[in-house]
Amino acid sequence: MELILQQVDLQNKAHCEQLIKLLNDYMNDPMGNNSPMEEGLAPRIIAGLQAYAGYLGFFVLSGDQYAGLANCNQNFSTFKAKALLNIHDFIVAPEFRNIGAGHFLMQGVLDYASRKGFCRVNLEVREDNHAAKALYQKMGFRECEPPMHFLELNFGKVL
Repeated sequence: MELILQQVDLQNKAHCEQLIKLLNDYMNDPMGNNSPMEEGLAPRIIAGLQAYAGYLGFFVLSGDQYAGLANCNQNFSTFKAKALLNIHDFIVAPEFRNIGAGHFLMQGVLDYASRKGFCRVNLEVREDNHAAKALYQKMGFRECEPPMHFLELNFGKVL
């Protein structure tokens, strides 16, 4: 099976539809929200990404099928005085898991970041997402030194 890396074009309607489909796959997964995307969120996602200058996305295709998606944010490391790339969402559609699509997609993102001179690529992963952690470790990702913790503060929701 031939896999192809393709950069997301948010002006391309088919790309936007596939981005939403793959995000919904992720949200439906136990490692996501374990429930489908909320009504009305899809157009807000696309509009938000189109307005965000730091967005960079990649698809992996198997033939004409969209097998996976990496939604990334370009950031800046003040410690290195260089751009860095954060992988915010990394999705492989259920029917394309365990065939190398995730490895191929990640390698494509890493090759792009290296070619473009990013100082590093970072990501976050759920502690219990053993399959994703195995892939990331296989690709060379390691715990930050010293270890970092991912914290958040949510606005708009009462906890």
